[in-house]
Amino acid sequence: MTLFSEASGRQVVSTGNAATVGKIKHFIVDAASQKVVGLRLSKTPDHGTVLPWQAIHSFGADAVTIADANLIVEPDAQLAALDVKQHTIIGKQVLTTEGRKVGSVVDVDFDPADGRVVSLVLGDHSIDGTTFIGVGSYAVVVKA
Repeated sequence: MTLFSEASGRQVVSTGNAATVGKIKHFIVDAASQKVVGLRLSKTPDHGTVLPWQAIHSFGADAVTIADANLIVEPDAQLAALDVKQHTIIGKQVLTTEGRKVGSVVDVDFDPADGRVVSLVLGDHSIDGTTFIGVGSYAVVVKA
C-alpha cells in the first residue's frame, strides 16, 4: 500500500523514451467507487494536466510509468467534476453517517495496483476505505 503523502511529487515517466513527463501534484478520488481515478500533474507537456488512472502502466516506489506523454490529457467532465477543492480529502473532518465526528484526514492509504482507497488515516488511527462513501466541501463521510 502507498500513502498520498509518500507518492506526491513522484515523477511520471514515459516508457517510450524514458523521459520524465510530469510529477504528481495531487490525487483525484471518486468516493462512489472508493478509488483514485486520476492524477493531477505538474510540470507536464503542453497537451494536458491529468493522467487518468487507466492510463498508468505501473505505479512504482520511485516513479509512475506510462506508455506515452500523450496519455496526459485535459480532464473529461467526470474527472473535472472530481478535481475541485470540494472533493479534496486531506485535511477535512470525518463524519459518520450518524453525524459523529471521528477526526480529520491526515493521509490516504491506497493500493497502487488498482487505485483502491485502503484506508483514511486520521493520525492515531485509520478508517477502512470500504466505509468511505462521500466527500463534500466540509467533510468526508464514512459509514457508521
